[in-house]
Amino acid sequence: MYDHPSQLEPLLPRDSQAALVLGMAHDLRTEAARLIGACQSGVSQELARLLRAMNSYYSNKIEGEHTRPLEIQEALAQDFSTNPEKAKLQRLAVAHMATEQWVLEQPVEVAAVYSTAFVSQIHQHLFAQLSVADRLVRLHAADGAVLEERVVMPGALRDGEVAVSRHVAPKAAAVGAMLERWSTVYGGARRGEMQIVAAAAAHHRLVWIHPFFDGNGRAARLHSVAVLNAMGLTRGLWSPLRGLARQAQRYSERLGNADMPRMGDLDGRGQLSERMLLEWIEFFIGVCLDQVRFMSQMLDLREMQGRLAALLAHEEHVVKRGLRKEALRPLHYLFATQGEISRGDFASMTGLGERTATMLIGKLLEAGLLRSDTPRGWVRFGIPFDALRFLFPALWPEAEADAAASGSYRSGPMKPALRSG
Repeated sequence: MYDHPSQLEPLLPRDSQAALVLGMAHDLRTEAARLIGACQSGVSQELARLLRAMNSYYSNKIEGEHTRPLEIQEALAQDFSTNPEKAKLQRLAVAHMATEQWVLEQPVEVAAVYSTAFVSQIHQHLFAQLSVADRLVRLHAADGAVLEERVVMPGALRDGEVAVSRHVAPKAAAVGAMLERWSTVYGGARRGEMQIVAAAAAHHRLVWIHPFFDGNGRAARLHSVAVLNAMGLTRGLWSPLRGLARQAQRYSERLGNADMPRMGDLDGRGQLSERMLLEWIEFFIGVCLDQVRFMSQMLDLREMQGRLAALLAHEEHVVKRGLRKEALRPLHYLFATQGEISRGDFASMTGLGERTATMLIGKLLEAGLLRSDTPRGWVRFGIPFDALRFLFPALWPEAEADAAASGSYRSGPMKPALRSG
């Protein structure tokens, strides 16, 4: 049984062994900076809400506890399923979204993100939104019989022993000291590429410590979101969660491999395998790079102009519900600025007559391609589920499938996320 912080070693790979992952970290810094520079206006509340819903879906899917994208949308409008288990998963999805929003809004330095207090705050914020019944966890025997029931205590470090699959977690009495060591090493990693390597390694070692009775995977993934954001790499434009879920089997395998003990004299100097830690770090940074490159393509202004044109052409010639190609210029402008404009300015940019432009704005609002907070208020770019296949193809295939199954152009825009804390 692990009972001493020294058994966490190696927490970081030796410089002599880290050339590959440091090179990948350099590429990630460069490409993330390029993406952020190309999106200086930041992310609109509509796109941010969509990405949080997607991240929630994928993070919970990794745990095998997820609801459908359309059911997340319904939950955001306080429309919960009558099925108790589905409703529980909907509440978990909404809680994850609110916690990610909270994480991204925290003005913390990188070192502070690694504090035990901050890790506990993430767990507390996530699970405090759920009822006691929703936090009830049942441990089952191989035959399905319930061995034990526990209620997850938000933010509380575990006070008992646990085993997850083949991994026997460190003794509960050692968790505090291990987290302090984890915090000191990763929070003190040198700036630049090594900080990115540290963020990748920290994800595994946090899961390995298993500081909470339940919810460690979700908390660790949200912590990774917090670290990458604190380093100025994301600005809410991308996250590793989608990529980890899309490679869920490799994610699980790489995490499990990094649990392995040292394999011979050439495998580092710690109790755990340096080679397997490096394999994990390479995988994690690779996922981050894939997501940065994907979102760079999705948010490219020229490509978005083409996708908007295709959507409006489909509307005009196939759907025929009153949306016109003249909406292209103002819609593209709103996407590019990620801001709001008056209805009068939007109408002027269409080049249509006042009455026709007003009718077009109404149709765009009905379709969810425009959003407004009041009946006569300024408008902003909207992202309805049923337009995802045009606007952000392959970003969230499950949401595209839900929209298609529910009937084209009937799912409406993303509803406002619940703010908490």
